[in-house]
Amino acid sequence: MNALVLQLRPFLQTKRLQPATLLVGVLLLGVVVAIQCGAVPVTGSDWLSILGLGERQARAGGAYVLWNVRLPRALFSILVGGSLGLAGALTQGLFRNPLADPGLLGVSAGAACAAALTIVVFSGLNLPIPISWRVWLLPAAAFGGALGVCFTLDRIARWITPGSIAGLLLTGVALNALAAAVIGLCTYLATDEQLRSLSFWTLGSLAGGNWALVALLATLLLFAWWRVHQLVRAMNALALGESVAAHVGVDVRHLRSHVIVLVAVLAGFSVAWCGMIGFIGLIAPHLVRTWVGADQRQVVPMSMLMGGLLLLVADTLARTIAIPAEIPVGIFTALLGSPFFLLLLRGARGRIG
Repeated sequence: MNALVLQLRPFLQTKRLQPATLLVGVLLLGVVVAIQCGAVPVTGSDWLSILGLGERQARAGGAYVLWNVRLPRALFSILVGGSLGLAGALTQGLFRNPLADPGLLGVSAGAACAAALTIVVFSGLNLPIPISWRVWLLPAAAFGGALGVCFTLDRIARWITPGSIAGLLLTGVALNALAAAVIGLCTYLATDEQLRSLSFWTLGSLAGGNWALVALLATLLLFAWWRVHQLVRAMNALALGESVAAHVGVDVRHLRSHVIVLVAVLAGFSVAWCGMIGFIGLIAPHLVRTWVGADQRQVVPMSMLMGGLLLLVADTLARTIAIPAEIPVGIFTALLGSPFFLLLLRGARGRIG
């Protein structure tokens, strides 16, 4: 039997790589379609303009849109979707629940709470902040709010329900409710202009994507993937239960803290720059598990690819379906995610009872 397994191992590994290869191919095709679609047409000369071979008119028009708007935005959407997909896979692995997403840990609520306070409260204080720094104020505040809520969640859960992942979940629900109350208060106090800014931020947009953000998020995602790669075996053991994982030598408390930090950084950075984008962290890991199984060694990397593909499709629709206007991408992710979430609930009906 062992000799047969050794002979079949190359074939099994090849079969294991097929879904990822197919997903990468579809993702590359989606990038090409996203770049070609838009109000400004892109031609072959525009692609060659970076080498100085295109026509002067092409370099002045479509080439600028290609290399400075659409390509960085497409890559940025893939990276943001990959971050949300990875955060969703980690959250579902931590809670052992396919209906979990990063929002349960308060990441989105904390970022939205900090953004609401920044838009409504701090904008009226006339702080002596240089003009060049003001564009970073809202993303930095949202990122800080996401991290702050997650670290508060970990501390409170350790104090109230030490060592319990179910207690962590319930604490996250309480913090989400508290953040929602603060957001509601800010909405009540906001002026018309502030309310419009807050509403647009909560709907989500990838229009701010540029090469600097692409490089920064790619570096962050590579670091997170390197760290997650060291945790997948422990997460596979955690899928059997906290007591079983502890029995085989997994430090559940240490694992929980690391997962919370990774989810906070990944989802917090994405939400800080793009606003509220829901359902990507819920849909992507579940689709992958349905496709390749529950092994975290396959679920984690493919959730990144699936999340990037889903957000790329949603952003392309948001840009092109109402040209020249642009619809917030959060609307399309909700339109894609809500029916899928209902299907998940219907499939879980027998288990819920």
